[in-house]
Amino acid sequence: MSWLEQPHSRRKALSTASGLVVGAALPGTAAAQAAAHTAAPNSPAAASFTNPVLWQDFADIDIIRVGNAYYYSASTMHYSPGAPILRSYDLVNWEFAGHSVPVLDFGSKYDLNGARGYVRGIWASSLAYRPSNRTFYWLGQIDFARTYIYTATAVEGPWSRLTTIGTAYYDAGLLVDTDDTLYVAYGNTTISVAQLSSDGRTQVRAQQVFTTPSSVGTLEGSRFYRINGNHYIFLTRPANGQYILKSTSGPFGPYTMRQVLLDLRGPVAGGGVPHQGGLVQTQGGAWYYLAFVDAYPGGRIPVLAPVTWTSDGWPVVQLVDGAWGASYPGPVVPAPPRQVTPMTGVDTFDGTALKPKWEWNHNPDNSRWTVDNGLTLRTATVTNDLYWARNTLTHRIQGPTSTATIQLDHSAMRDGDRAGLALLRDSSAWIGVRRDGGATRVVMVNGLTMDSSWNTTGTGTEVASAGVSGTRVWLRANADIRPGAARPGTFSYSTDGTNFVRLGPAFTMGNSWQFFMGYRFALFNYATQALGGSVRVERFELSAP
Repeated sequence: MSWLEQPHSRRKALSTASGLVVGAALPGTAAAQAAAHTAAPNSPAAASFTNPVLWQDFADIDIIRVGNAYYYSASTMHYSPGAPILRSYDLVNWEFAGHSVPVLDFGSKYDLNGARGYVRGIWASSLAYRPSNRTFYWLGQIDFARTYIYTATAVEGPWSRLTTIGTAYYDAGLLVDTDDTLYVAYGNTTISVAQLSSDGRTQVRAQQVFTTPSSVGTLEGSRFYRINGNHYIFLTRPANGQYILKSTSGPFGPYTMRQVLLDLRGPVAGGGVPHQGGLVQTQGGAWYYLAFVDAYPGGRIPVLAPVTWTSDGWPVVQLVDGAWGASYPGPVVPAPPRQVTPMTGVDTFDGTALKPKWEWNHNPDNSRWTVDNGLTLRTATVTNDLYWARNTLTHRIQGPTSTATIQLDHSAMRDGDRAGLALLRDSSAWIGVRRDGGATRVVMVNGLTMDSSWNTTGTGTEVASAGVSGTRVWLRANADIRPGAARPGTFSYSTDGTNFVRLGPAFTMGNSWQFFMGYRFALFNYATQALGGSVRVERFELSAP
């Protein structure tokens, strides 16, 4: 998670195409590339995988293996529940498993109650597993004020808060050492290590262990490891480099530093340099580095590369033609026990709970929504500003292009209500239903904007509309989130679920990094006059070519 005070390094990274790299080369022959692209993409049976392994917004990666399963935690800022956990059995195919932070109960701003938590909340955090008590630990600081630790015996939950620690462990990495002691590496430029009590509830010692040389600049994003008797702190130089510290004398150092990569060409056209993320070892002993690349407007997306180690204990990223490879041989792992749940497909909101792929914009008002073989959204806010509207439900966009379609029953809307499907970020647009004076129209609205302090500067302008009858309408948004391209979002609607009509002009999605999170599809329903109306989303489909 890069500090807002470091705009120069972030902007530089997004425009970097080449430069100094440290790494060993893998052959990039035409035959090898052809084999990679003819194999079934990201199939467990494929001889190779392609990058990105997952084209969705999952930044500030921490990755661990427990038995034959790999778990991946990421940042979510103001979205709730926070800190999603993905699961994989091969490092390539991933599914949602749960969330480490059930609710952002860190102040009323996370409830959209008098204040807002945009670009706050869950920043770079850490996920670890403690074999001695068979427990998962999540650790993260909130609002630069304090650190929270949550625990669970299964990643699906339930997760509960173990403790609050007065020190804010910024961009922290949690280590369960070989003697079961818990350590935390953290900081920006000045890197420190803390030791926690045996129950993980308090800090018993903290010490600065490294100061970043001025020639390097900023280092942050700590990941903490013990490998072959040495302690390592894996650090990012936002957003174009990766460095590592090594201690042969224990967790408190002293540490020596080595560059892992700098200005390395990444595998995503128009995207940034692979950086941050974490190291993980397979069951067979092979090592991999799961990093992310800045790829706005979609966000920060994960890329995977094999790692080898020098004889004196330093990691080396394996390169293809001097760059992070677009493809590599697949990890050699045991056969998965099952196929993971695809990231695309249809959700009919079966059962009585949301699936873990969904996250709310801030905490929801739980009295105003239900799942019961369909999603009912009752109006929860009277406002003319979508950024203030509670109970907006979001879903990550699948890149490089994808389409979201919802089936919406609007029969219970009331005058002044607005409901629909948005492309949500600090510059937004939506297609939806307006109910005014007893009449229903489908409209396309753009011009929803925020300033650099995340205050609303535009509540939207209606640019196209059409009358609709009946009680149901199908709304569709298509998003092209390829970085460096035109970045269009387009909207259409249907009255029969088959024949769709384009509505409004293309919306150009913003590609600045400062909001950190990428665009999302968002389902919303808010009132501009009075509460009491509702809509029912009977079906959501995410499709990608």
